[in-house]
Amino acid sequence: MKRLFVLSFVMFIVATAMYAQPTTPSAPRQDGIYKRTLLGTREIIPYDDIREADIYWEKRIWRNIDFREKINLAFTWPVDPFVQIVYDAVVSGELKAYSPLYDDFSEGTELPLEQIIIKFNRTDTTWILDEETYEEKPVIIKTEFDYQTVQKIQIKEDWVFDEETSTMVVRIIGLTMIRDRIDPTTGETLGSEPMFWIYYPDLRGIIIRHEVFNEKNSARYLTFEDIFEMRLFSSYIVKEDNVYDRFIENYTSGIDQVLESERIKQQIFDFEHNLWEF
Repeated sequence: MKRLFVLSFVMFIVATAMYAQPTTPSAPRQDGIYKRTLLGTREIIPYDDIREADIYWEKRIWRNIDFREKINLAFTWPVDPFVQIVYDAVVSGELKAYSPLYDDFSEGTELPLEQIIIKFNRTDTTWILDEETYEEKPVIIKTEFDYQTVQKIQIKEDWVFDEETSTMVVRIIGLTMIRDRIDPTTGETLGSEPMFWIYYPDLRGIIIRHEVFNEKNSARYLTFEDIFEMRLFSSYIVKEDNVYDRFIENYTSGIDQVLESERIKQQIFDFEHNLWEF
């Protein structure tokens, strides 16, 4: 009996000591084995100043980036789609939007915020039958902007040869998102239209804060600013500066459009190549 009492007392002391030990606070939950903090520290690299006197040659190009091409799928990553980033920045007032009819970003072409919201966020009224009274009653349906209606973006860029550094330099001036025009009655696609123009230098500071999915290495940070500056996209030329101010589709069609786009691309390549030909 005494032995049983001693054994019970010892077990009580051990159990009390175990519960009396301080508990280790649990680590904060995080989605991964390390905390990703470098993205928020990145800053844009300012462009080098180029003097007009040092410009030996210049060509202005408009080109389309089609999201449906495999190399461009990063633009539509559902976690952080590019189009939604730009639209939210405009709606929040962080970014200015300019008329889709003018791409020179001149005074007077800036679009009012209210006009943008009304155009891309539709409010419709439909009638439904009340099952209790058997009377029709109006129901308001609000449709918010859907980034998936944008399949392309168009960029405007300048190619120049800088004599001071003897380099060919390309700078993006602006971009616009090309959105499908949907018939509100039938839901059919009627074509496409540019939404608004964005001055690209203003956009750089925003898109550098947004990570892009990198299928080759998830530990390597890539942002939309990297994609544009490192030319990590596929595109095709739709216009070069010309005396008639025409797009390629205005004077040719079919396979000839592709051939004309490649001709302009090859012309730029040949010019730079011939500068170093001995």
